[in-house]
Amino acid sequence: MLNNSTENKEKKSLKERFFLVIGMVFFLVYLATGLAIIFWKEFPIDMKPGYRIAFGVVLIVYSFIRFYRIVNDNKV
Repeated sequence: MLNNSTENKEKKSLKERFFLVIGMVFFLVYLATGLAIIFWKEFPIDMKPGYRIAFGVVLIVYSFIRFYRIVNDNKV
């Protein structure tokens, strides 16, 4: 398994590696934004707590969907 992932890493072009890094950065951005929206008590946008939590959960779920797609694209 480790050999396979090492070989896969060596085969990637610079463009593919760049997109992998950008994908991981945006996964972390969406995850952090979702968590911040949920747990930030004095959120600058006036939203009801229920809507704020729902929006945060949607962002977190979307971030994990992006992560799943990144992982599956890199198994090729």
